[in-house]
Amino acid sequence: MEHLFLTLLLFFVSFITISLFFIFYSHRSQHNYPNLPPGKLGFPYVGESLEFLSAGWNGHPENFIFDRIAKYSSEIFKTNLLGQPAAVFGGAAGNKFLFSNENKLVVAWWPDSVNKIFPSSLQTSSKEEAKRMRKLLPQFLKPEALQRYIGIMDTIAQKHFASGWENKEQVVVFPLAKNYTFWLACRLFVSLEDPTHIAKFSDPFELLASGIISIPIDLPGTPFNRAIKASNFIRTELVAIIRQRKKDLAEGKASATKDILSHMLLACDENGKFMNELDIADKILGLLIGGHDTASAACTFIVKYLAELPHIYDAVYKEQMEIAKSKAAGELLNWEDIKKMKYSWNVACEVMRISPPLQGAFREAINDFIFNGFTIPKGWKLYWSTNSTHKSPVYFPEPEKFDPTRFEGNGPAPYTFVPFGGGPRMCPGKEYARLEILVFMHNLVKRFKFDKLIQDEKIVVNPLPIPEKGLPVRLHPHKALD
Repeated sequence: MEHLFLTLLLFFVSFITISLFFIFYSHRSQHNYPNLPPGKLGFPYVGESLEFLSAGWNGHPENFIFDRIAKYSSEIFKTNLLGQPAAVFGGAAGNKFLFSNENKLVVAWWPDSVNKIFPSSLQTSSKEEAKRMRKLLPQFLKPEALQRYIGIMDTIAQKHFASGWENKEQVVVFPLAKNYTFWLACRLFVSLEDPTHIAKFSDPFELLASGIISIPIDLPGTPFNRAIKASNFIRTELVAIIRQRKKDLAEGKASATKDILSHMLLACDENGKFMNELDIADKILGLLIGGHDTASAACTFIVKYLAELPHIYDAVYKEQMEIAKSKAAGELLNWEDIKKMKYSWNVACEVMRISPPLQGAFREAINDFIFNGFTIPKGWKLYWSTNSTHKSPVYFPEPEKFDPTRFEGNGPAPYTFVPFGGGPRMCPGKEYARLEILVFMHNLVKRFKFDKLIQDEKIVVNPLPIPEKGLPVRLHPHKALD
């Protein structure tokens, strides 16, 4: 009890100190920069974080953006998010400005919650570390390299559907989609295949994902505190895997091209320096999250919309069955098959437009600059939102209507469809995500048709969009491939 009292007292004193600093800082900013964007900074420290997060919890994260754009008649406004004065950029022009000025006027920024969960993210957000990671990843994540993994993806997908879906009348989609994408990430990034070992990571990863973007209050029971504990557990497990791999590489039991982990262990910088174990563990941790979390949300919503829209399902089924019928018994999917899945990918893109797995991302101003006539002070945090264009009728007429034809021909205008970000920091795993999603769609529709069991299931965004009950569906297996 005494320990709890001291903890709460320390938190209260810290909150008051930070609040006084924030009041002083925001007053100074207003005085030194009278031409700031319209908006309000909200309560000290907390700012408008609760409104920002609760819009997602209520299933409509775009409301936080569009309500303020309408109120201030401006596609840029000021606020305070996660303890930081921030400018929120809306629209294609805002996206273009931020993506085009990476490492010139802005750099990636992570909230305290991310920095404490991923200690090396402070390095990763620097220009040099970002370049280093982007030299490491292309060998495995560019289309040419990923082609050789399509068969592995198909094999894992077949095992996944055999163990989790087949011979069941109904299933809950979201946990199964997470299982599929996490299984793939573990296999392709660190060659982890033992289902028991993979299962050990499952719950900690869920806690980690829900606490990444949260108010950084490290008290027992908070999402932030649970996420830190989960990341420490996963990091410890990864270090053990890294040490075993080091041993296997030294003894010739593993190859340099086995996976991303082997490549990281053997890659050195221009000074001949290798990454240390904890640094590699953090980077693999980030890749495992990026490689499965957003894709699992995309796969879940693909099932949702295919269940709701029979004519869309029928068109996807037709395309995928033409591919299935062209395969010999036991033959795995290959690159030529993926290239034939054009309509299926348009459907997946429309799903990610309406329900983007990535809600947006932060940058930090490294110099004062002017945008749309407003001054943005050096050090301010900047936030861009997928929904500011995805859900806007300016860029997508009837934005709530599901229409895969938006992606035919040249597709949407530049900087309007941004589920993977853009510019130098566009998600390097974009092509990897495309393959795992299409392999999932192929194996799904050739086996089943399905109905939603909860017609108006609430969607919660925290920070990924998730059906509140996980999207339970009733399965209707196809009798034959015809």
